[in-house]
Amino acid sequence: MAIEETDDTTRENIAQTMRDTMQNLMPHEPIEEPNGNPFTTPHQVETAKDRQIHDLTEQRRNAAQFFKPARRKGTAHMSDLDSFIAWANRFKGDTSAMFAKPDMESPALTCIADYHGEGPAEILDPEGDSTARHLHHRAIYNFPLSDEWKAWMQVSGKPLGKDELGEFIEEQAKDIQDPTPAILKGKPDAKAEAWENRMIETAMKIEGKFGQLRQLLDLTKNFQVFETSNLKASTNRDTGESEIQFLNEHRTPDGKPLKLPNLIIIAIPVFRNGALFRMPVRFRYRKSGSTVGFILTIYNPHKAFDLAFDEALDTAKEQTELPLFKGSPESA
Repeated sequence: MAIEETDDTTRENIAQTMRDTMQNLMPHEPIEEPNGNPFTTPHQVETAKDRQIHDLTEQRRNAAQFFKPARRKGTAHMSDLDSFIAWANRFKGDTSAMFAKPDMESPALTCIADYHGEGPAEILDPEGDSTARHLHHRAIYNFPLSDEWKAWMQVSGKPLGKDELGEFIEEQAKDIQDPTPAILKGKPDAKAEAWENRMIETAMKIEGKFGQLRQLLDLTKNFQVFETSNLKASTNRDTGESEIQFLNEHRTPDGKPLKLPNLIIIAIPVFRNGALFRMPVRFRYRKSGSTVGFILTIYNPHKAFDLAFDEALDTAKEQTELPLFKGSPESA
């Protein structure tokens, strides 16, 4: 039997018939490829091999971000406050905000460039909350505590041996200030400076007397305690602990009452390269058997820390004009 040749028209009719048949068996709507890089539009394709629909949305988004990210993301760590302020001014928007962490051991300041907008959440909007942001673009400034602040805070309230005290005082001698004549008088004076009167009022409040650096250095080099027979046990009204009552019950080798200052003045910065803050330090010693422990305790260090920290926050608020909250922001 002879095979008749088919012309192009016949072959086209056969192909069309097959397409129509497949379309009837697996009907679907035509898939249009999105133009540009619309990250919110799903991208699907149909393969000729298995006639399956494949979702390439994620692959398309990843490919597009290879050349340019869809949004800003990441955390910058600043080395000083000026750089933090410059970063905030460079990237801030209408919703940007700052958060401060007033922790004496690890204070920090955070700026979130893409923070949530003001107002309540639009939970009923079918298109989503227009005020919501990702909170992905941030800068953090961890305030560097000064070496002086860390040194004094490390020993504050802890008993030190005579040699330990001597080494510490010699190393930190530059931080200790001798009391002025006004402070030595022990009474507030209108002619005295404000800080001098604050020291005087502190000494009066805790029944203290300021001493000089020379006294501390002499003490650590030549300290000897001779107990008298009228040694008494008592309760320390400052700590509530039972201890040996001293001063009146301890004497120098020549029999004279042992007189020691119980306050000294230090001037140290809270933050590295920051302003100096004068603070009173309580000085005590406690004798237990043959052991003598010397205790240096900074009086109310939170006040100096708060002043230094709030001063930095005021600078940040003034130069960025951003709202500032004390606390921790939401997780990104």
